[in-house]
Amino acid sequence: MRLALALASCYLLGSVPFGMIMGMLRKVDIRQYGSGNIGASNVLRILGTGPGVLVLVLDTLKGFAAVMICKALGLDAHWVVAGALCGILGHTFSVFLRFRGGKGVATSLGVIFGLNWLIALIAFALWVILVGITRYISLASIIATISVPSMMFFWKSQHVPVAFQALAVVAALAIVVKHTSNVKRLLSGTEAKIGERVDITKKKEEQSL
Repeated sequence: MRLALALASCYLLGSVPFGMIMGMLRKVDIRQYGSGNIGASNVLRILGTGPGVLVLVLDTLKGFAAVMICKALGLDAHWVVAGALCGILGHTFSVFLRFRGGKGVATSLGVIFGLNWLIALIAFALWVILVGITRYISLASIIATISVPSMMFFWKSQHVPVAFQALAVVAALAIVVKHTSNVKRLLSGTEAKIGERVDITKKKEEQSL
């Protein structure tokens, strides 16, 4: 019973759509603009830096909290991974949004912070640097995400459990797949760069995606 409650709590926590909530506070349904995504990058484009950063932090904390809940209950590595995965799935398939959601980058980052803070910090620093150089959040997210399992596999001094490595691989693959449309726009040169704002007088169908 305790295990079931823990996993359910992780999923429900991950399901909280902070991007949607932020939009509602501004009387904007962010699903109707930009990429239509509820994540921090779309919030940034639609509502600005403050709301975007806040959603990034809150979505990251969801993943971190999911891991901490499982660790606090004394669960072993495999069940910690299960709880973390429930948190990520909650974000990408939110029960509050008819099982739709975001791409899971920030929530996965929070999970990695809970599993290995040093690797997570390096991946986040890489993301910041790449965003600064390329101005593409999606490209930075893909590369930083792929870096995590790479570090877990090859950075032997960190002694990362196999279960954590497996989760990192699954999360990385899922995030890359979720960014397929972004990759297509990157290749065609139509991907939006950071700093470009969305005209909220136009619905997402009317915008160049």
